[in-house]
Amino acid sequence: MTTADLPPCVLVLFGASGDLASRKLFPGLYRLAAAGRLPRDFAVIGSGRHAPDSDDDFRDEVLDGLRDSVDDLDDDLARDLLDRFSFRASDADDGADLAARVREVEEGLGDDVLRLVYLSVPPAAMPGMVAMLGREGLADGARLVIEKPFGLDLASFEELDRDVHEVFEEDQVFRIDHFLGKEAVQNLLALRFANALFEPAWSRESIASVQVDVPETLAMEGRGSFYESTGALRDMVSTHLFQILGAVALEDPGEWSAAAVRRARAAVLADVRPLDPARVVLGQYDGYRDEDDVDDDSDVETFVALEAWVDNDRWRGVPFLLRTGKAMAETRRTVTLRFREPDSTVFGDGLAPDELVLELTDEAQIHVDLLGKRPGPEMDLAPAAMRLDLGEELPHDEPLEAYERLLLDVLHGDHTLFAHADETRRLWQVCQPVLDDRPAPLPYEQGSWGPDAALALPEHGWRLGRDADGE
Repeated sequence: MTTADLPPCVLVLFGASGDLASRKLFPGLYRLAAAGRLPRDFAVIGSGRHAPDSDDDFRDEVLDGLRDSVDDLDDDLARDLLDRFSFRASDADDGADLAARVREVEEGLGDDVLRLVYLSVPPAAMPGMVAMLGREGLADGARLVIEKPFGLDLASFEELDRDVHEVFEEDQVFRIDHFLGKEAVQNLLALRFANALFEPAWSRESIASVQVDVPETLAMEGRGSFYESTGALRDMVSTHLFQILGAVALEDPGEWSAAAVRRARAAVLADVRPLDPARVVLGQYDGYRDEDDVDDDSDVETFVALEAWVDNDRWRGVPFLLRTGKAMAETRRTVTLRFREPDSTVFGDGLAPDELVLELTDEAQIHVDLLGKRPGPEMDLAPAAMRLDLGEELPHDEPLEAYERLLLDVLHGDHTLFAHADETRRLWQVCQPVLDDRPAPLPYEQGSWGPDAALALPEHGWRLGRDADGE
């Protein structure tokens, strides 16, 4: 389906005054509009408990956010986009004004209007908002986008899932995990399945370990209240990091279609062993308790490092090491596949293993660390790297930011990069042992690589921060 084929559309956005909308959703809509990827006829209706004084005030707030987030903003284009914006207050108990506005706008757009409902609200608010959508008739024929976390544990996920399915069918639901929308995560699949150089080596016969490392230098930045209700395990591990693990460990889906890819992803996540709390390290950075909206005696984790296992024929015995945290030494999105030592002993034992490294930036960067002959008369080895930078190789192709790609996929009704209920349920099953027997968070310094106990979790150390680890 091309953009010209898209029907008129109304996007109803709950949480329209929130941080996610300002930083990601509205800039994403602007860039899609600038690229001519939105329907010719569409409208955006923001909603929340507290309405701005007028629609013009709402538009001005969105415009201020766009000016902060978008380089070289075209004011004329932005104002044309914002002319399509309005706001109506609503909550779980009362959505009548919002429903009336939705129907008014849809009547103005004509026949066969596509309705998108985006819930960017805390997990505790979701059941009530979903019930309100059902009562007001706003769920009829709509596509529902749900932001993570999808519940806070297995029991709350099951309750939320029941509430959602009382109002929506599964094929109406798009559970958004923006890591799946990253160009680099999709390129990981292309790298493996489109290149015979890598596919035969993508198993335990060749790979000794896999690391998924997502540290951040940012601390709370005003998100203390959110983190107090979630923590790093729920915010990052049960969603983003395990979805990256699933992309790395995926079996060949046979074709690039929503049904095939989601079936393969669900299958590999079903093979992930429930976590052992003894192989999980939680941490809290020094000074977290001094952040705004954080309890003075909080034990919420801002850091997680863990060892996971995929119990199938391809990956049995290969540790998957996952790490993420706030206020750390670097901000990175790095996947490292460490290969086994070669069988040959021509150059002796104990050679540094080859590593395939994928940097999950907007413009995918891939390199392979290996050994070659040092120039000169002696047969000495030296480290070298092969690099692929798609931004340099394809300079005229613009990558889509993750939310742009996922918003576009919702418009087209494409579920490929969205989590099915079965995937989400399984990830809560995998994480539940840690929630039931939670290790005490260990302190770590801001700007470090986390608690010492986490540095020793991989047998040969983490790739990131290797120099700091003394390796």
